[in-house]
Amino acid sequence: MTTESRAEARLKRKKRVRTKVKGTLQRPRLSVFRTAKHIYAQIIDDTMAQTLVDASSVSKELRPVIKGKGGNKAGAALVGEFIAKRAAGKGIKQVVFDRNGFLYHGRVKTLAEAARQHGLEF
Repeated sequence: MTTESRAEARLKRKKRVRTKVKGTLQRPRLSVFRTAKHIYAQIIDDTMAQTLVDASSVSKELRPVIKGKGGNKAGAALVGEFIAKRAAGKGIKQVVFDRNGFLYHGRVKTLAEAARQHGLEF
């Protein structure tokens, strides 16, 4: 499978899932995206098409704490903890988890579990 066809398959899967997993103001969507070096998480209200909270391994607040761990489970756990704390600050407790077509394994699973441990419900 070529790189281009993998990307196309991921986008097709993402589009199909997006019809089922929608975030609302009462229960926004926690979307996770990962690359080889970094991991990103956003809490999105799809009705207004607005990002409410975001966190990533490259964000200014986490960069000194992570120090090159963005591509491993330790970095994913820190991002999960950080997004849960920021969400609590905005009064968000319940979310819909969107793994964005990635397997619920490894860094994605670690981020989700860290977010759950620090107060997010999904």
